[in-house]
Amino acid sequence: MPKMKNALRKHYVAPWTSDKVEPGTDAWKWLADGVTTAEVENDEETDDVAYYNGDGTPETTVTSVKYGYTFEGDYIKEDTAQAIIAGMRFLTGDQRKVWFKVVDADGKTQYVAPSTVSEIKIGGGEAAEFEAFECTISWNSVPKQSAVVGG
Repeated sequence: MPKMKNALRKHYVAPWTSDKVEPGTDAWKWLADGVTTAEVENDEETDDVAYYNGDGTPETTVTSVKYGYTFEGDYIKEDTAQAIIAGMRFLTGDQRKVWFKVVDADGKTQYVAPSTVSEIKIGGGEAAEFEAFECTISWNSVPKQSAVVGG
């Protein structure tokens, strides 16, 4: 099995609407320009319980999973995907929602669901550095997994 570079995995955002209808092809904006790092954010809650029908060793049950990515890089004001996120930095509640799609590095499987953008940071850093871009995008539910069509 070949190893896949992280850069082959694609991340897209699209404006979220209250009707929760998945966006059309033209709405998706590739979050890539200026992005140097995309780290997995995995927040799991668990419950440990020992039962009498076992040997007293607690079993761990995962009770919830919140999955997403933290992005870091250089702020490119003209980039459409970064502009969607930068426009949310002073907003709260439903105004922080987007559609988020991740396409696996092999280009065969995608994951799509409404999501929340948090921890938005635009600018900052040392004088000689480029303006920074950071945010975390977390799915609000288990994303719909499907085959990528038309690649």
